Amino acid sequence: MDGLVFDIAHLFAGGLVLVSFMMLYQDRLYALLNIFALHAIVLALSVGWQAYIQGAPHLYITTAIALLFKGIVIPVALHRIIQRLGIHREIETVVGIGMTMLAGIGLVALSMVVMLRVTADADRLAREDVALALSVVLLGLLMMVTRRNAVSQVVGFMSLENGLILAATGAKGMPLVVEISVAFSVLIAFIVIGIFLFRIRERFDTVDIHALDRFQGDRG
Repeated sequence: MDGLVFDIAHLFAGGLVLVSFMMLYQDRLYALLNIFALHAIVLALSVGWQAYIQGAPHLYITTAIALLFKGIVIPVALHRIIQRLGIHREIETVVGIGMTMLAGIGLVALSMVVMLRVTADADRLAREDVALALSVVLLGLLMMVTRRNAVSQVVGFMSLENGLILAATGAKGMPLVVEISVAFSVLIAFIVIGIFLFRIRERFDTVDIHALDRFQGDRG
């Protein structure tokens, strides 16, 4: 039974890493948002399983928050935002998809090597889940630095935050007050980001970061 618990926990955590790679591979906004919704659903399954095996009922609230807000509300709202902005095109990248995927593989390997050595004395289940969670965080950062579109960078930030939640729950859960504060912080940040994107579109007629850099250079 312990082996089954271990395998299911790592199935969900490893699945989150896999979905992070799927997001890195996408070059269209709508597909990216759909896969982010899948990312949130896998996170909810992972947190729900951790709640069950740890006997931590408060983590079920985190599961509900991840499933409802990140899996449904935020992707639907982002869909509407990009429709209002009139963005119907491919996502421009700083480097090619192939190089990005190779960099992602390197980051996953690095996180495994570092975390498994640092947490050698920790619980076996927790230490490997934390290593996978760090992989999700690093892949989120990679998405943020390799995408020129502001919406895709927002998605990268939220996937990074998913990795932090996975790490916290894998390390025997977060206090409920912290979970609620994180959820509200994400919602507030999302509202601010939405307003910010509308302002960018209204002022510059684009949300392409590279185009905004060119505008700043021309102005100087």
